Amino acid sequence: MPRRPALPDAATGTTASISGLLRHVVRVGEHELAVLSSDGDTDAPAFVLVHGLGMSHRYLERLGRELRRTGTTHCVDLPGFGGRPKPDGPLTIEEGAALIGGALDAMGLDRVTLVGHSMGAQFATELAAQRPDLVTHLVLIGPVTDPARARPLSQARDLVRDAVKEPPSGNAMALLDYLRCGPRWYLTELAPMLAYRTDQALRRVIAPTLVIRGEDDPVARRPWCAQLASAAVAGTLVEIPRHRHLVQHTAAGMTAAAIAGLAR
Repeated sequence: MPRRPALPDAATGTTASISGLLRHVVRVGEHELAVLSSDGDTDAPAFVLVHGLGMSHRYLERLGRELRRTGTTHCVDLPGFGGRPKPDGPLTIEEGAALIGGALDAMGLDRVTLVGHSMGAQFATELAAQRPDLVTHLVLIGPVTDPARARPLSQARDLVRDAVKEPPSGNAMALLDYLRCGPRWYLTELAPMLAYRTDQALRRVIAPTLVIRGEDDPVARRPWCAQLASAAVAGTLVEIPRHRHLVQHTAAGMTAAAIAGLAR
């Protein structure tokens, strides 16, 4: 079993509810994360949602609402995103995954279905590899980064191709979150995203793994996603027709149904 990473002490506090969710601010060592959690049956599946580069919990809200039909949800805002304080230096995928694990420990969560979108799929994969005791099921939505396309220009071109056919609601959320994140922190975290080998890390994961992509996603392309599903010990690929990189937003119901099926 992989060795559990050593982390500084974690502390959590809860602020007023937001749209029926409890907002926990969790400090793990020098870093601060936020987690929006729903109430629910403690015996029901617990879904932990992790956003991608430059984003926040907001573009996962539709998916969260659908998943709350079958369990509880916990949407993470990583350090430097969603208004969280920015670290002094780059946050590697391994460090970010360990921070998420520390936050979940502080909140008393275990045996979770971990769901990551885009760069969030990297944090989710790494945490599942580090903490098989914590993650029972792994879901990668629109995962990155295909090593054949791990260049800033290629990624920028693919994102532009995607954005021109995403709905205004998705693009508006992305723009607002990018502005809140800021170009300096975005570019700081772009380097770890491009360098991390999701395909190799998946070989260390023992949890059943579901890879989900929109059929027309130019960022997470089919050969790459099929490769990830094959690399997993128990991997499955699901494609949702006529949707793109923001499939968790534009097809929240279908995405949630696939995730709930895995958790069951």
